[in-house]
Amino acid sequence: MCTFGRISFRTPCYTFYTMRNNTDLYTTVAQLMQSGKGILAADESDATAGKRLEIAKLPNQPGNRQDFRELLFTAPGVEEYLSGVILYDSTIRETTDQGTPFADVLAARGIVPGIKVDMGVKPIPGFDGEVITKGLDGLEDRCKEYFDIGARFTKWRAVITIGDGIPTDECIELNAVRMAEYALVVQSQGMVPMVEPEVLFAGTHSLAEAEEVTTRALTVLFATLKKYHVDLKGLILKSSMVLAGDTYQDQSSCDDVASATLRTFKLSVPRDVGGIVFLSGGQTPKRATENLQAIASYGAQPWPITFSYSRAIQEPVLIAWQGKPENVTLAQKVLLYRTRMNSLAQQGKYVSGEDLKDQK
Repeated sequence: MCTFGRISFRTPCYTFYTMRNNTDLYTTVAQLMQSGKGILAADESDATAGKRLEIAKLPNQPGNRQDFRELLFTAPGVEEYLSGVILYDSTIRETTDQGTPFADVLAARGIVPGIKVDMGVKPIPGFDGEVITKGLDGLEDRCKEYFDIGARFTKWRAVITIGDGIPTDECIELNAVRMAEYALVVQSQGMVPMVEPEVLFAGTHSLAEAEEVTTRALTVLFATLKKYHVDLKGLILKSSMVLAGDTYQDQSSCDDVASATLRTFKLSVPRDVGGIVFLSGGQTPKRATENLQAIASYGAQPWPITFSYSRAIQEPVLIAWQGKPENVTLAQKVLLYRTRMNSLAQQGKYVSGEDLKDQK
């Protein structure tokens, strides 16, 4: 933050960081964006992790959180379909029952550890229903620590809500500036920043409204990133698919979602961006896979594109596990199945009927 007299502000007075070797950033991007692989978003806060555990009818206790994450990260063969995992602060500090840090477990399997570095959202004063993301304070020091622990990429999420008169341009612009400042700090510490301007699925908005808002948000974001001299080749966009609101009367076909999403990207995402990954954002596991397949069916794009799902991967695993040691093997098979389906979809090879087969 820059201060002149009594006025404190960020935008006109940002710092240009001395970059480490950008080749390292490009190497990390290439590892994360491998064909046939995606990124597991296991970066739920401890509170949100409790909502996940409710699916398995388990209380939100540290032991249950640790057991579930160990199940995910040690599943035999999962490295065939995952290139990276996004962790939360408490998770990256956890170990297996044998005492091996989770970051080391992942790295040993060729899976790149990542870390969520934002600290949630707070309301923007005077802008009802709109929020801005927190977490710039102390970010450089936290990034240094995370790098030492083993993280090689980071994530920062902004929340964009479609509603009556929102999102405003001011909300989009404020969040874009924060993401640019975040990206500069992260790259200066030798890690790849993932920027996630999530346009929420919840709502009554149409597909056309979602497309307009997503295009506007991404256009402003990348104009701001360029203004701040962020290295786009060393950056990954985590984006919503363009979806009509979950309570809109006319739900879109997979092809409509794919064409609207790719049209949005071609209008707003520069060609030199390192890659694009999708959040599932409340879609069912099967629907998230089907929409990814529809997008891949349009062929090669200017950027590599893959998945970075959370609940759409974890929910079936939790249902199979139920917190019972005797169910771990089955739950890991379900994890492998779900990631394999998304791997096939990323390559345009998924067949919907596959999801009707027995997963045993």
